[in-house]
Amino acid sequence: MREYLLTLCITAAVTYLLTGPVRKFAIVAGAMPEIRARDVHREPTPRLGGIAMFFGLCAGLLVADHLTNLSEVFEKSNEPRALLSGAALIWLIGVLDDKFEIDALIKLGGQMIAAGVMVMQGLTILWLPIPSVGSVALTQWQGTLLTVALVVITINAVNFVDGLDGLAAGMVCIAAAAFFLYAYRIWYSYGIEAAAPATLFSAILMGMCLGFLPHNMHPARIFMGDSGSMLIGLVLAAGAISITGQIDPDALKLFAGSEKAAVHQTVPVYIPLLLPLSIIAVPAADLISAIVRRTWRGQSPFAADRGHLHHRLLEIGHSHSRAVWIMYFWSALIAFGSLAYSVNSASMWIVLGVVFLSAIGLVLLLLPRFTPRVPMWAQAIVPPRYRRRRPVAAESAESMESAEVEQRTPVAVGVAGVNGATALRARSHAPERPRAETSR
Repeated sequence: MREYLLTLCITAAVTYLLTGPVRKFAIVAGAMPEIRARDVHREPTPRLGGIAMFFGLCAGLLVADHLTNLSEVFEKSNEPRALLSGAALIWLIGVLDDKFEIDALIKLGGQMIAAGVMVMQGLTILWLPIPSVGSVALTQWQGTLLTVALVVITINAVNFVDGLDGLAAGMVCIAAAAFFLYAYRIWYSYGIEAAAPATLFSAILMGMCLGFLPHNMHPARIFMGDSGSMLIGLVLAAGAISITGQIDPDALKLFAGSEKAAVHQTVPVYIPLLLPLSIIAVPAADLISAIVRRTWRGQSPFAADRGHLHHRLLEIGHSHSRAVWIMYFWSALIAFGSLAYSVNSASMWIVLGVVFLSAIGLVLLLLPRFTPRVPMWAQAIVPPRYRRRRPVAAESAESMESAEVEQRTPVAVGVAGVNGATALRARSHAPERPRAETSR
């Protein structure tokens, strides 16, 4: 655990320290696109934050390779090298898109190629645990297609949700934290070394997001861009592929019996990670709704619009920061709820806790729809939006009376709180004439 935490901290430190210079480089390079109709921010903001995140990934892998225990991951598995190869390719495509805005189909092809590069180096799904059947071995083509599909879905789900300051980095960090706890439990508790690469990937992913978040929280000074969103999406998918399709369910020995019984016992664990709907449930829901919405309108699934979940939260009446925290809440609830259910699926308290927190989340979500009647004695302690409004006639009469008082009251010289020249003397409408200079 100490080595994982050290890798996380170094990754976060490198990402944090490089983000400032990368921001200056993005401004000089002109990676500050004009504000589009679907954008929420009001001022042009530099992109290319994925450059700092990529170098944080490289630093994390380099440090882990020189540690005593984590170095065994590089000796026994080729998955870290496969991840670095795919990450470099997808990062390069993202950098080009942040600068030149390449076509969506070209990006999709690049995502498939990056996934194929990882498959060629061994990071692929070998078998699937199917309930009541057991572990089903996949052919090379089946494993390749399933791996590529999972990578592309995860990358685009994270990319679609990257619409508010700090939203994508925070949600992926929450998902990576839940994934780290799950993978570390399998690696440490059951002694399965095949789970070590996924544990390392999730620790590095947390460091990348934590190091970038201080620069990306509202108001953001830099955006991660596609170079960052596609990168963290690929790392998240790589961890899910590593631990889902390469660990034999019977090795967990959760159920004393046949392999079929072991698969049935671990269904709450493997099915969420297979698609990974639990760790990125909110981005995946946003992705599916966007595809259905655009296809229904006769548009391309890659056409941009303002119908994403975070846009709808802003339309309801939530502020920018509150919309981000609501998305954080739902991501944490689904991710850690699935984690708790995978540990003890027979506990009713976990289900009741998730239901209770879901009810709280719905209340927070719909709060702007309601304007409660606050008592008069509580007017001073509640936000202004919940205070009772005075009648319009009374407000207009009071404003007219105050205006008459101001007209009758002369303004003294040097009165504090009066703007500029009027605090010193009356403003003259005619310009001053320059004095004629006399020479003696």
